[in-house]
Amino acid sequence: MDGLNNGCEVVKNWQVPPRPGSDGLTGRFVRLERLSADRHAADLYRANSADGNGVIWKYLPYGPFSSVSGYHHWVREMEAVDDPHFFTLIDPKTGHAGGIMSLMRIAPELGSIEVGHINIAPEMQRSPAVTEAIFLLMQWVFQAGYRRFEWKCDAANLRSRRSAERFGFSYEGVFRQHMISKGRNRDTAWFACIDKEWPALKEAYQLWLSPANFNDDGDQIEALADLTRLVRVSTDPALVDSA
Repeated sequence: MDGLNNGCEVVKNWQVPPRPGSDGLTGRFVRLERLSADRHAADLYRANSADGNGVIWKYLPYGPFSSVSGYHHWVREMEAVDDPHFFTLIDPKTGHAGGIMSLMRIAPELGSIEVGHINIAPEMQRSPAVTEAIFLLMQWVFQAGYRRFEWKCDAANLRSRRSAERFGFSYEGVFRQHMISKGRNRDTAWFACIDKEWPALKEAYQLWLSPANFNDDGDQIEALADLTRLVRVSTDPALVDSA
């Protein structure tokens, strides 16, 4: 855990970064657009409806939504706020929306920002689009000048905890009784990556996203978790115990 302690290091030549703007982000597998009720709500509701058991909503403080109008109303509220700053994940081949995620708890004066509200419809789950979306956000965060990029999730959500490590976020601990969500206690697992780790993480993502890393069937050749393992300064003990 020594890598988590930077002592009283003097921060030189740092400037307060900007807040996220309205510009989208574009990759090979995904396009991130600012969430819009009129452009995206109906398509997102369609995609989310494939999750008949409501699994994708289990660890979110809202949803599932029983009607497209109800979801449209929620999206309308979310597009009007600056924090969380929501993006829609668009498949560039089909033009269809397949999920959302946000930049949130935006604190430029602290150099800290978080990714959250990740909700991916079945059709986009386990696809390169989701990994590339995280990469595009991470790239924006560190290029903008933020020092710390956070990932927090319900401690009971082992899938999210595995994703955090796969994406290169280092485990920092669990905040007990952090909040109440949908009437239930939530302990929150914290992960983060910092600006000093970005060059190595960028290289890992670029290697993973390279066309050479996928076979003719579109399956990965080298796992991202293997590429980010040497960058992470700590491992989540819950994942070791559940292996």
